[in-house]
Amino acid sequence: MTKQLVDSNGHVVPIFEDGVTQNVAYTDTAGVITNPVADGVRLVRVWCTTNAHIATGSAPTATTANKPITGLVAEYIPLEPGEKVSAVQVSANGSLYVTELL
Repeated sequence: MTKQLVDSNGHVVPIFEDGVTQNVAYTDTAGVITNPVADGVRLVRVWCTTNAHIATGSAPTATTANKPITGLVAEYIPLEPGEKVSAVQVSANGSLYVTELL
């Protein structure tokens, strides 16, 4: 039997293997990853190089009304197969990185 990792509060720590990573630049115009997430993927790690707003969906276009995220901090977001991620800057251009977690 495999032993699970447990944090200091006794909660099981999920362990994921990195899958495909996509990246795209964004400015005051939204950038969208090229390919939707693969079948079987339910969670992605999103990382932006600057503060940004992100949107998800089958054909997302991020706007400043969407979820804000802090630059250089990973966010974990559930997605359905076939969905994409889009980002737009808060005040500085940047790059969006989306990694499928398996």
